[in-house]
Amino acid sequence: EPDLLPVEIDDTYIEAVRATLPELPDARKARFVSEYSLSDYDAGVLTASREMAEYFEAVAKASGDAKLAANWVTGDLQALLNKNNWELTQSPIQADRLSVLIKRIIDNTISGKIAKTVFEAMLEDSASVDEIITVKGLKQVTDNGAIESLVDEVIANNPEQVQQFRDGKEQVLGYLVGQAMKLSQGKANPGQVNQLLREKMK
Repeated sequence: EPDLLPVEIDDTYIEAVRATLPELPDARKARFVSEYSLSDYDAGVLTASREMAEYFEAVAKASGDAKLAANWVTGDLQALLNKNNWELTQSPIQADRLSVLIKRIIDNTISGKIAKTVFEAMLEDSASVDEIITVKGLKQVTDNGAIESLVDEVIANNPEQVQQFRDGKEQVLGYLVGQAMKLSQGKANPGQVNQLLREKMK
């Protein structure tokens, strides 16, 4: 109608409307790359569905480590869903439980390797992550005295490899760390083992 006045829409109104709209997958993917420093590939996998994107964000925020969260969600969790032909909503591993598991890796309560054992246990056991770690005796050994005993045993049992290391063959260190991890059933802190071995084999 000619006597209708033009409608003026200000920027505030446009922003308010935009805020009520769901985030589009491409925008979310770009945000994940910039905000969480994820690769294009990981961001693409995580934004393939709204549920997966929201799950990842919940884990990333609660655990405080977006990279580890992305690795677990796109790796172990995705493998679990594929293996059982589950939707994310059918998974027994809720975002809050996975975030606690990641926190226990970060604070050195368990190693990344032991975390996979805990993850498997979480499928059958509804107990908290901390209870599973305690009941199954999976807590990482970080006590210097205990690790020193392990390292001493490894050095005593592997004189040939120790000599090779002293002769400059760095790669045997990995073997010796592996021996210590085997002795501790995977519970020794590998960083401490590595450091102590280096100190004792100078």
